[in-house]
Amino acid sequence: MTETQALAEKYMALWNEPDNGRRRRIIAELWAEDGTHILQPPEEIRAIAAQPGLAMTAILKAQGYAEIEARAAGVYGHWVGSEGFSFRGRDDADRLDDVVKLHWEAVAGDGAVFAVGLSFLVLAADGRIERDYTFIVA
Repeated sequence: MTETQALAEKYMALWNEPDNGRRRRIIAELWAEDGTHILQPPEEIRAIAAQPGLAMTAILKAQGYAEIEARAAGVYGHWVGSEGFSFRGRDDADRLDDVVKLHWEAVAGDGAVFAVGLSFLVLAADGRIERDYTFIVA
């Protein structure tokens, strides 16, 4: 397994991790201390934010371990714990210089793909994530 594949697998494991302590350790292993997770939400949410009078930007940003932990716990609690989905990579992680690109899927218990995402992980010099840009693409 390459270093890039190992990073992608650990990244995907984070979103499925039920234990708060293990999730916290994974975050510290993956992200730089002041790392950022930036999510572009689905089109429906962006359309609501763009309505006249709202003047909101539909970008969800979590910075630092505590905020990333809260984001991961929220994702787990809603999508995995309540809805029964799991997250898996598409085995296409690729690295170019300090950027790792990977696609992922949210999968229902019956195997149906509910959503597809694309993440670009910008790595710091020590190999941990400095910025994580995540897009919901389908």
